Amino acid sequence: MTEQPTLSLVVIRVSDITRSAEAYSILGITFQQEQHGNGPVHYSSSVGETIFELYPATERSPVTSCRFGFAVACMDDVIAKWRERGREIVAEPIDSPWGLRAVIADPDGHKIELTQH
Repeated sequence: MTEQPTLSLVVIRVSDITRSAEAYSILGITFQQEQHGNGPVHYSSSVGETIFELYPATERSPVTSCRFGFAVACMDDVIAKWRERGREIVAEPIDSPWGLRAVIADPDGHKIELTQH
């Protein structure tokens, strides 16, 4: 039987990498600024075993719609901090088969599903 692949990298394009890094820090994600060779300055973080990166949008690689999720330790804390900073809450926390669930939007409108088990 073949072993299942694991997700190792997620890169999203954002209009302002600093603003987006600040928003994701509310979730407890800590970024390092990086630049590889002549490539663009971007932010990178290890989230579990996955590298999560914020790259600046360009004409060739614009901000596009995507949805992904993070499991958080305390939904109430994250939602309160998100709300304090004036960020969009798409769906308030509710009980679901996956635990407490909410959907928020980052500064570029990427939908982020939050779960608390």
